[in-house]
Amino acid sequence: MAVFGSKSVRATVLACSIAVLAGCGEDIDDIREQGELIVLTRNAPTTYYEGREGLEGPEYELAAAFAAHIGVEPKFVILDTVAEILEAISEGHGHVAAAGLTVTEEREKSFEFGPPYKKIRQELVCHIDGPLPKTVEDLVGLRLAVIAMSSYQETLERLSLDVSGLDWEVVDDAATEELLERVAEGDLDCTIADSNIVAINQRYHPELIARFPVTEPQKLAWIVSDRGKVLVPELKPWFESVEKHGGLADIDNRYYGYIEDFDYVSTSTLHRRIEDRLPKYRPLFEKAAKNVELPWDLLAAVSYQESHWNPKAKSPTGVRGMMMLTRNTARELGVKNRLDPAESIHGGARYLKNIKERLPETITGDDRIWIGLAAYNVGLGHIWDARELAQRLGHDPDTWAGLREVLPLLSKKRYYKTLKHGYARGNEPVRFVRRVRNYQDVLNQQLDVSASSL
Repeated sequence: MAVFGSKSVRATVLACSIAVLAGCGEDIDDIREQGELIVLTRNAPTTYYEGREGLEGPEYELAAAFAAHIGVEPKFVILDTVAEILEAISEGHGHVAAAGLTVTEEREKSFEFGPPYKKIRQELVCHIDGPLPKTVEDLVGLRLAVIAMSSYQETLERLSLDVSGLDWEVVDDAATEELLERVAEGDLDCTIADSNIVAINQRYHPELIARFPVTEPQKLAWIVSDRGKVLVPELKPWFESVEKHGGLADIDNRYYGYIEDFDYVSTSTLHRRIEDRLPKYRPLFEKAAKNVELPWDLLAAVSYQESHWNPKAKSPTGVRGMMMLTRNTARELGVKNRLDPAESIHGGARYLKNIKERLPETITGDDRIWIGLAAYNVGLGHIWDARELAQRLGHDPDTWAGLREVLPLLSKKRYYKTLKHGYARGNEPVRFVRRVRNYQDVLNQQLDVSASSL
């Protein structure tokens, strides 16, 4: 892995090897002989970052997979801004730029794009307690900023042709996420960002609100440098194959599948609870996590979904406590007092571990965790039914993406009457998993718990 980032792209690319600078005229066999695919990207949750178990991110996964496909190792060069990435790829300091780059008419005049892999929209993002623009005309006079050489700058330049007085600041030394943070802190009235970036950052900054889209749906794609054009014949069929076999959907599910419609009130409440409730119970989650070899923040996220970390929580159906255990489940686990936080947390942790261990060995990785969570919510019997139904309907029963598609069908008579365990409110486990993933992600962001998680 190579990580660079500075205000000077020339200084950045100087740190690359001489082989990088001597890229003119190479063909794909030369790339294979050199043994590496040089990928320009940036450090962000929608592109490339270091996660719990190593490097992660949508662009990281795609680039690493394509590098493996052509038989080389990926070498990631991390630049700070879109402007730096565009300058570096235009000068041939990499084979591809994989950085969540939007395909625009203006960019297509200067760059060659690979196949598109995701659709987004540009959205106007403001502070929830700030100005309330409803149209582009309402932006006149507001403190508006976008990053330099971005698709957002192109959009504003186009809109300004029809809106007199529209003005904005162009920032050349910051990333989109930084401008969103400035809006959240009240330093800016509004900015523009891609919808996927907005959705993720709203969970970290609940003050942000998307006022309206400023573009129609647009496509994201890699930019291929002159030296990387030899890869184009490989890129198109490879992306088509990845999409056909569900690879793009799996990546989309992994990084965006848990993001539900943004709720300012509930997200703000979660941030407050992390400050005023979680510290009291965090040692209990950490101790239980060590005993069952699960991440403590996962257990905390499950508990927040179940009880909002209220040890006296109870529901009309009879479940109680921090982990909302049923009376029968508590008895099986040896939990004598469901309202005791330690007993409830340790009991819920053992229950989740037991469920996870009972799943088929063919379910692996994160899919094993998400399907285990679904079973925690709806019961293993309905998971077996969902697996059977997934096979019938041509979905992969060993993936959460596959089961997520069929679980809601368990409430439809035409399906559940043919299954052993019958009717289930199948939408509930889907929502349960999505929310737990969302809460865990916010915990990771706010507390930086990855280093202490198992």
